[in-house]
Amino acid sequence: METIAVRKTDWILPIILISYFMILLDNSIVFTGSVRIAADLNLNAIQLTWVSNAYALTFGGLLLFGGRAGDIFGRRRVFILGMVIFAIGSLFVGTATSATHIIVARFFQGVGSAILAPSTLALILDNYKDKSRVKAIALYGATAGVGASIGLVLGGFFASVFSWRDGFFINIPIAILLILATLKFIGASQKVKAKMDIIGSLLSILGMSALIYGISAENFQVPIIIGAIMVLGIFILVERKISTPLIPLSLFHDKRHSGAYLARFLFTGASFTYWFVTPQLLQTHFGFSPLVTGFAFFPLTIAVFIFSYQTARLTEKYGNTKVLITGLAISIVGYALTVILNTGESYFIGIAIPMIVIGIGQGLTLSPLTSLGVVDTTEGEAGSASGLVNTIHQMGGSVGLALITALASHISGNLATYHFEVILSTIILVIALVVTLVVIYPVDSKSN
Repeated sequence: METIAVRKTDWILPIILISYFMILLDNSIVFTGSVRIAADLNLNAIQLTWVSNAYALTFGGLLLFGGRAGDIFGRRRVFILGMVIFAIGSLFVGTATSATHIIVARFFQGVGSAILAPSTLALILDNYKDKSRVKAIALYGATAGVGASIGLVLGGFFASVFSWRDGFFINIPIAILLILATLKFIGASQKVKAKMDIIGSLLSILGMSALIYGISAENFQVPIIIGAIMVLGIFILVERKISTPLIPLSLFHDKRHSGAYLARFLFTGASFTYWFVTPQLLQTHFGFSPLVTGFAFFPLTIAVFIFSYQTARLTEKYGNTKVLITGLAISIVGYALTVILNTGESYFIGIAIPMIVIGIGQGLTLSPLTSLGVVDTTEGEAGSASGLVNTIHQMGGSVGLALITALASHISGNLATYHFEVILSTIILVIALVVTLVVIYPVDSKSN
C-alpha cells in the first residue's frame, strides 16, 4: 500500500505543474503571436488588446471565487471542471473567425483558468507535507517564471512555423490526458462544511473585473477604477461580517501573508512589464522575427528554471525570507544592468547578460513568495489562500503593466521608452525589497 501511495504522489505533481503551465502559457502566448493573429482576423489595435484583456478580465475576476469553490465543493472536482472549460475555450479560440469570436472565446478560456489555477496550489498543500511540500512549491514557483517566458517562445514558434491557432489547439489533447490522470491518481479532497459566500463572490467578481477593465479602458478610466475600488471596499466590509467569507480575513493577520501578497503584487508588476516590453523592443529595434524573439528569452528561461529548482534546498537551509531578499536584490541588479549595458547595438551584452541575472533573481523569488503566502494555513483556508496568491499575481501584473506603460507614454523613441519602463520596474522592485525587509523579515525571523 505504501508503494502505491508514493507512486500516486509522484504523479500528482506533474499533473499540477503541467496544468498550471498551460494557464500561464496562454496568458503570454499571444504576445509574440499577436501580429499574425491581427493579420489573420483583421483586428484593429483595440480589438487586439482585448484578445489579452478578455482573458485577464475573467481570469483575474473569478480567481477568489475559484479558490473558495475548491474548498467547498472539493478541489479535484473543481480542478476537473476548470480543465474542461479551459479546453473548450481553447477550441473556440483556435477556431475563431472574427474579432467577436476570439474575444468571447478568450473570456470563456479565462473562466476555466480562474477555476483551475487556485486548485493547483491547493492540491499541492493537500498532498505534500514538510520537505516534499517545500520542493513541490519550489517547482510550482519555477513553473510561474518559466511558463510566462516559454509562452513567448511557443507563441513565436507557432506563429512563424505553423499557425497561431495550433498554440491553442494543442491544449485540448493535453487537457484530456490531464483529466484522465487526475481521475486515476488524485484522490477526492475533504470539503469544508460551509455555504458559498454568494454576495462576496458577486462583489469580488464585479470589483476585480471592473478594476482590470478600468486599467486598460480608453474611456471613463478614472470613474471605472474609482467604482471598482468602492465595490472592493464594500466586499471587504461584507467579508468582515459574514461567518463563512469568500476570503477569511484572518489570512491577513499574519504579516508573512500580507507582506508576501504586497511583495508579490509589486514583483509581478515589474516582471509582467519586462515580459511585455522586451519582445516589442527585440522586434521593433533589433528587427527580430516572432520566432527569434521567443528564443531570445531562453537565457532568462533557463536561469529561472535552474535557480527555482535550487530554492527548496536553499530555503531549507536559510529560510524563505533570506532567499526572497537575495532574489529581489539580484533582480534589481539585473534590471539596472539592462539600462546600463543596453545601448541598442548588441543583444548579447544589452539584453542576454542582464536576462541571466534577472532569471536568477526571479528563480529565487517566486517560490519563497508562494510559500510565505500560504504558510501555516488551515485545510479549510488552503483554497482561499491559493486563490488569493493567484489573484495577487494576476492583478499585480495587470496594474504594474498599465501603470508603467502609461507613465512611459510621453517618452519618444523605442530605446528611450524601454529604458524608462525598465527604470520604473526597478523602482517597483526596490519597494518590494523594502516591504520584505520591513514587514516579512522581522516576523519570519522570530518564527524560525
